[in-house]
Amino acid sequence: MSKRIILFGPLPPPYGGVAIYMKALVAQLRSANLRVWTYSGAKPDDNSIRFIAHRRLGTIWALLSEGRNARILDASHFHLEYPNPLLVPVWLILKRLLGFEWFKNILDGSLPKRYPEFGLRKRRRFHRAVKAVDHFVVVSEELRRWLREDIRVQQPITVIPCLVPTPGDCNVKLSQVTEELIKPYIALEHRVCSIGVFFPSYGFKDVAAAVEELRERTRKDIGLLLLDGGFVCDQTYRDEVLWQRDWITVLKEVPNPEINEILKRSEVFVRGFADESYGISRVEALWAGLPVIATRAGETRGMLLYDFGDVEQLVNQLQSVLLDPVWEEPNPWAAEFRREAEANLQAVARVLGIEKN
Repeated sequence: MSKRIILFGPLPPPYGGVAIYMKALVAQLRSANLRVWTYSGAKPDDNSIRFIAHRRLGTIWALLSEGRNARILDASHFHLEYPNPLLVPVWLILKRLLGFEWFKNILDGSLPKRYPEFGLRKRRRFHRAVKAVDHFVVVSEELRRWLREDIRVQQPITVIPCLVPTPGDCNVKLSQVTEELIKPYIALEHRVCSIGVFFPSYGFKDVAAAVEELRERTRKDIGLLLLDGGFVCDQTYRDEVLWQRDWITVLKEVPNPEINEILKRSEVFVRGFADESYGISRVEALWAGLPVIATRAGETRGMLLYDFGDVEQLVNQLQSVLLDPVWEEPNPWAAEFRREAEANLQAVARVLGIEKN
């Protein structure tokens, strides 16, 4: 009898990078013995997807009914990256009782930076979880090196970037509501778009400051569109970003299928995250035909770069794209990323033991 395979992680909404990755896997991995568990957003109207109220210990009933001897690709954050004091022991106890295989999918590039700040108890939970993992699937060579050399992991580690082919709904038209909301942005002379959340490490403040500086320096009517994922918000930080900047438009929790169309109506995309593990949105912008300006973290091929926190570098890159453009052929990296996305999907299927045609 075939081993049951379970994909466990967030699905949109909200539309964070991990949720987009999970959605793509769910849409494109096909197997008679494949199940999907999720815990984010509203309960899915889909009988093939099991919604788990993890904060109410819903993982207990899901594991008892479907977890025995299963292989679980776990892209959640609460069993290892942010080891929860209640959910971790529940997961580990049931792993021993039910004998499921734990394939831990780590997509959080901030983990090596955050780990030294873990207190004694959190560190103990983390190492208990690490020892129980059967196979690590990580999105970068840096995470593989950190696990192997710093954490001394002995289990298999496979590096598979989280870029996989986008589902077929990526070219949908904008809703009437979105069309109305972006009218002020579309009307501006120049248009800069950025994706993230209102939290310091996502860099919205630097992007806004750079656009403001370029507006003052050039007297050009440059607008900024911030696509807010909405999964976390520092209200003080948000107020600082938006203060007296009526040329900023904010859209919250925009469905990912609409983002491609929004990108096409922009001139440049900026990704300002300090701790990027990969950066799906960067590649999505390249696929939409935009120049991409990004921090020196995660995927950087084919992109203009700046150091996180260096507003002057960002201003110079924005000026080169918006005001001193040089005509070039379409970015050759777009096609390369499409090839790599398909290879990554095949790699996930192989690791899980799914035959992918």
